[in-house]
Order: sequence, then structure tokens, then C-alpha cells
Amino acid sequence: MLVTSGILLGQHDVTRIGVLLLVLTVIALVLVRRHGLQLSVVRTAAPARVAIDERSVVTVRIRNTESSISPVVMAEESIDYALGDRPRFVVPSLRPGESHEVQYTVRSHTRGVHRIGPLGVRVRDPFGLGLRAAAVSGGGELVVLPRVVPLPGGRSLGSGIGSEGSVPHMVALHGEDDQTVREYRDGDDLRRIHWPATARTGDLMVRQEDRPAKRRAVVLLDCRASAHGGSGRGSSLEWCVTTAASVTAHLVDGGYAVHLLTPDPGADTGIHHDETLDDGLETLARVSLGGDDGVRAVLHSASSLTSQGGLVVYVGGPLADDDARTLAALRQPGSSGAAMVVEPDSFAGRGSKRRGGHAEVKAATTVATLQSSGWMTTIVDARTAPPAAWSAVVGAQVVGAR
Repeated sequence: MLVTSGILLGQHDVTRIGVLLLVLTVIALVLVRRHGLQLSVVRTAAPARVAIDERSVVTVRIRNTESSISPVVMAEESIDYALGDRPRFVVPSLRPGESHEVQYTVRSHTRGVHRIGPLGVRVRDPFGLGLRAAAVSGGGELVVLPRVVPLPGGRSLGSGIGSEGSVPHMVALHGEDDQTVREYRDGDDLRRIHWPATARTGDLMVRQEDRPAKRRAVVLLDCRASAHGGSGRGSSLEWCVTTAASVTAHLVDGGYAVHLLTPDPGADTGIHHDETLDDGLETLARVSLGGDDGVRAVLHSASSLTSQGGLVVYVGGPLADDDARTLAALRQPGSSGAAMVVEPDSFAGRGSKRRGGHAEVKAATTVATLQSSGWMTTIVDARTAPPAAWSAVVGAQVVGAR
């Protein structure tokens, strides 16, 4: 434009300025595009699994994979909004094969699996006329575990029925000489050498220690979208996830062999079965609302675990009559069943306006069905804390329990 105007008006100085700007623009384009921005990015989060509100340090290692020196680039890390503001930093010029590390801290107030990456980079020319933006592929994730709150102790929830992990103890039936023994292995305590068996076999034998039986507990989580209300951290689903995590940890501490069953549409069986607390917490970090088939798959899978007895704990929303009867049948004679049934309308902020509404009546019907089969139950609203709900079903005393 300046070149054309200068020529038409006969202003040579304007023409020269226009030509200079054109040349600078071409130089700027060449400078910002002469580098391929071939960078590799590797991220590590320490720790990679954190609790809610716990900090994690993310280390970003950027390496120049080009055969030439890379330019100075401005970088911005893409992260989920729950982790905070997007970190921005400057990556200096790197020689071929050279790396640069940057660290930043993230923290989340909500559980879940949060995305980290990709890395967005921008490079400018020295004149500030050109800007090139690109995204470096690759990403990672940070697992934020659900909150675990202490639960009160209560009356005994089992009488040994539904135990697992036991080894028969032969001493009481046949005497010490007939108890379980095995060959000596390097590292065995010499005090466990069984001398009568050693003399009889000619090989060094040691006593096989009995493993105490653990009472079995099966924790069931309901993730149906139709059975929950509210959104975000105040939703009934988040209440159920926190309670399921807390109950699982509480029972593990109490010496139970805990089986946590959650819906998993991607699995062949439709459920996710965890037998350790660490695995269970990570599964609970990943759960989300799903369809009605999820709870039916959970109830079906639970039947094989509860057929020999054991404690059954249900955390979820109101159930259809058939599903409620299926759940009720999981408690075997001599075993205990505990159910905390959420009333979804109260979590959606509609409890005070719809007393006696459909969801409230359905929750009461589910509780009545379970109580008629010997279950310990309670209905939960948005004001009920997990310790208070647990206290209501196990008979513990808690300050402020409702």
C-alpha cells in the first residue's frame, strides 16, 4: 500500500519506507519458518497420584530433535481447568539434542483423572512482525484420588461367615506333630524348625505359619445418572464416591478382605472388581455417571462373592423394585447388609420444594425392601456427612449424627 501510494504521489521516501517494510516482512516470515520446531516433550508428575488438595510437581523436559539450533520460544502448558492456571514459560535456544527442564506445581479440589498437555509453543521474529504457533504432541495425566474421611466404629458387622484367605490349622485336631510343615528355605527363621518332622524325613523342615482368616466385605457403588442429582463437588455421585472410598478404607483397617465393585462399561463383564485399597481408590477416581445397566452388572457380579456370606455394603441411589429385591437377596443368613441410599432431589436443591416427590418415595421404597430382608439402612440427603450416614447404619455414636 505504501509502495503504491508513494509511486502514484511521486513521494520517493514513502516508496522507500514501503519497500523496507515489505523486505522486513519477508525476512520475518523466513526467520519464523526456517525452524521446524521439532521438539520432544516428556512429562513426569511427582507424585502421579495425589489426594484432593494435595500438590503435585510436574516436570516438563523439552528436547531439541532438529539438526539446527532451535529459536527462543514462548511455551504454554495445556492443563485441565481444575488444576489451576495454565503455566507459561520461556524455552531458551537449544543446540541439537540439548534439553531444558521446567517445573510447575498443580493442585485440584476435585477428584478425577486430569489431563496435562499438549505444550503450545510460539516463536516471534526479532522485529515483532511475525508469530508462529504450534502444538507439541504428547501429554500425561494426574490422578486425583477421592477424599477418605474417618468413619466411626460400631457394632460387629460380621461373625466370621464369608471369610477368605484361611489355612487349616491342624494342631488342634491332630497335635503338634501333624501341623502343616514344609522344607526349609534360605532366610527362614531357625526358631521355626520342626525337629520331629526333620528327624522323620531327614530334611530340615519348618513350621508353616497359619494365616488368619479375614472376614469378607463387598462394597457396591451405584453410578447411574438416573439415580443421582446435583453437579460438581456437591452432587450425590461425589458423596457416594467419597463414602465408598471411606467405607473401603475403614473395612480394610478393620481386617476385612474387601471387594469393591463399580460399573465399567468398557469391561467385558460390565464391572470393575478391585481387591486392594490402592486399586480401589484409583478406580473411584475414574468413575463417572453411566446408564442403568451398570448397577445390574454390579449386582449380578456380587452374587458370586456373597453366596458364602459376608458383609455387603451398598452406596447409591434408589433402585427399581426388581433391582432392590436382587440387592436384598445378596445378604446371606447370619451376615450383615448395610445400605446408604441417597435422595437425589436434595442434592439437586429441590428437596424443600418437593417433599414426598417421586425420588423421595422411591428411596423410601428401596429402604423398606432392604429392611424387610434384614438390612441396616438409612436415607441420605445433601446435609448428611458420610460419618453420620455410617453411624446411622452401624449404630455408632457420632457427635452431630443425624
